[in-house]
Amino acid sequence: MRSWKEFREAAPRVAEIFERRHTATGKLCMLGTLRADGSPRISPVEPRIFEDRLWIVGMPGTTKFRDLGRDPRFCLHTATVDTRVSEGDAKLFGTVEDVRDRDLHQRFAEDLFADIGLDLRGEEFQPFYGAVLTGASAVEVGGEHMDVTIWTPGEAERVVRKH
Repeated sequence: MRSWKEFREAAPRVAEIFERRHTATGKLCMLGTLRADGSPRISPVEPRIFEDRLWIVGMPGTTKFRDLGRDPRFCLHTATVDTRVSEGDAKLFGTVEDVRDRDLHQRFAEDLFADIGLDLRGEEFQPFYGAVLTGASAVEVGGEHMDVTIWTPGEAERVVRKH
C-alpha cells in the first residue's frame, strides 16, 4: 500500500499511534534493514509523510540506504524511551521503491525547508525512497493488560490482548 490515506483508512488505530509517536519524537524512528550478509541493522531515520505517502529519505551513501538498495525490505519503529510504553508504539513493515521525480523532490525540499529550515532546495535526492506498506502493528498498555493491534493488507485490524 503506497497511499498514507489508504493505510489510515485500513489501519486507523495503528496509523493514529504511529502519527502520535512520530510527532512526539520529532519525527525520529528506528529503521531496521538487512546487511549484505543478511544480519539485521538498526539506524535512526526521520521519515516524513508528504503528499499522501511515507518517505524514507536521508543522507546519501549511508549504510542504511545501501542496505535498502540491495534489499528493499524494512521495519520502521517509533522511537520508544518509556519502558512502560505508556504512550504506545508502532511498527510499520514493507518495502521501498526509489522514486525518480525531480519535481516531487523539489516540492519535498520546499516543504522540509518551511517545516524545519533545512535547505536542500535544488539538491538531487538519491535515493528517494517511498514506502510500500505490507503490514503494521502497534502496542498500547492499559491497566493490567497490553493490546497489540495487527494489520495486514486486505484485512481489518485485529487486537490481541495480553495479560
